[in-house]
Amino acid sequence: MSTQVTNFQCPSCTGPLHYDGESGKLRCDYCGSLFTVQEIEALYGEKIDQAAEAAAVEVESNVTEDGSWDWDGAGSDWGEEAAHLKSYNCPSCGAELICEETTVATCCPYCGNPSVVAGQFTGMLKPDYILPFKLDKAAAVKALKEYYQGKKLLPRNFRSENHIEEVKGVYVPFWLFDATADADLQFSATQVRSYSHGNERITETDHFRVRRAGTVDFIRIPVDGSKKMPDAHMDAIEPFDYSELKPFSAAYLPGFLADKYDMDADECERRADYRAGNTAEEIIRSTVTGYSSCTTVGKNIQVHRGNVRYALMPVWMLATRWRDKSFLFTMNGQTGKLIGDLPVAKDLYWSWFARIALPVAAAIGVFLHFYF
Repeated sequence: MSTQVTNFQCPSCTGPLHYDGESGKLRCDYCGSLFTVQEIEALYGEKIDQAAEAAAVEVESNVTEDGSWDWDGAGSDWGEEAAHLKSYNCPSCGAELICEETTVATCCPYCGNPSVVAGQFTGMLKPDYILPFKLDKAAAVKALKEYYQGKKLLPRNFRSENHIEEVKGVYVPFWLFDATADADLQFSATQVRSYSHGNERITETDHFRVRRAGTVDFIRIPVDGSKKMPDAHMDAIEPFDYSELKPFSAAYLPGFLADKYDMDADECERRADYRAGNTAEEIIRSTVTGYSSCTTVGKNIQVHRGNVRYALMPVWMLATRWRDKSFLFTMNGQTGKLIGDLPVAKDLYWSWFARIALPVAAAIGVFLHFYF
């Protein structure tokens, strides 16, 4: 079983290696030595291939012993949960690692060594690209604290009382879709102008039928292929800078967690179609200018599908806890863009509501008094 897992160790002192986004190299935690991805690939590429081959052969061993202990009440059957868990042995300390079936990179909880579960790649597509982390854990925590600033409805004691329970860097599987969208849109638009004539205020409204048609090309529409990652969070931390995409290498994984896809491209293509069509409509609609209002009254959008690529993208996941409730935040590990859910103080909410609602109600009351 241990042959299915590979540790990346420092060639100088055998300490654990982590990919360092700032230098773009793998750094040793102990001696500080730096190594390029190409150097580590040359050293460990053969081991990764051997680990993947070992995982293709499943060996079962059943050992039973007679004794006086009664084990009938010890534990219970995992049932269907067992199908989603796999166990491996850490090559450094021998500890058993229990991972989800989608985990391809993790860290040993006992010795701290980062491990690449190469055996998990068996039977799955190899990523075409990987976008390395540029921001570290400290940057993620700093971004979270800055995210609290300026949130007027945030409970006053949330900043001091919430506790960051977990911060983890995860390479999230993404499908990248190329597409072309042909859009033919029709709009109902108006131009409104008002002027005074004597004691009267005159308003004139002209109505127009507007048509726009065009073609929009899309390169690498990102759709995450992980069921456990919230789609809204993944969409919100975009965009990624694709100019920094690298050909996939497992040497970028040490020090981070990594998942393989559990939704294949076929399951994600409808979302890619929707994103292409919706964005094409927004782009075409933005060309309709100079009107007081513009409403879509007809549209015909056809999405033509192109190439699909598979990539791993860097995401920091931050989990905080406050008053027995958990709050999840995600940050783009390349750009630092962060999104998450925050609690709302009810007293502040109603206070702000009153500040807005009361003046509006008073203005309406004055209007009704004078005109009716």
